[in-house]
Amino acid sequence: MSALLQATEEFVKTELQGNDGSHDWFHIDRVRNLALSLADEEQVTAEEKEIIHFAALLHDIKDWKYSGSETAGVEAAKEFLTKHNYPQDKVGRIVYVIENLGFKTELGQSSPIKITTELAIVQDADRLDAIGALGIARTFTYGGSRNRALYDPAVPAIENISKAQYVKNGNSPSINHFYEKLFKLKDMMKTKSGQRKAESRHKFMEEFVQRFYAEIK
Repeated sequence: MSALLQATEEFVKTELQGNDGSHDWFHIDRVRNLALSLADEEQVTAEEKEIIHFAALLHDIKDWKYSGSETAGVEAAKEFLTKHNYPQDKVGRIVYVIENLGFKTELGQSSPIKITTELAIVQDADRLDAIGALGIARTFTYGGSRNRALYDPAVPAIENISKAQYVKNGNSPSINHFYEKLFKLKDMMKTKSGQRKAESRHKFMEEFVQRFYAEIK
């Protein structure tokens, strides 16, 4: 591993120290490993894999859910890489991934954007960690950190949620997140390998939610 990658790891660990377990260093490490695995399956170039590695590591610093800013994470990543004299053309490619990675961002797009190989792979990796057993654990961990109810029959999920609704939906019960986001991710995967990996994770979530409601009755 290069010195800059090691420095990036340390920087990200420090940045995420105050986060709950849904968006901690272990999430970043899982996304990084998934992204590198997808990169190998998709047979990307060495340079694309380098961009993927850095983008996966930096994608959640100063996340809007914690910082309150939609631009702070991109700015922090750009500042860090520039300070370490990383080539500006590559900084731009990493920033493009981070800027366009999120589900919220995709909800808000009025027209399709260019899906680079790097964006497709890091986005798929991040979304794979949002579904399946780990996705379930992360959903309730984040909901608990925000004192959200597990479920509330009086608050239905917004299945065709807009970006504005998603951003303002801070008190929605945790179970609603499956309908508002997680069940949609399987069909939003951009790579063949990501689509394949998403199948079993999606099925596990469906089984969990069925069991969840069965135990409520």
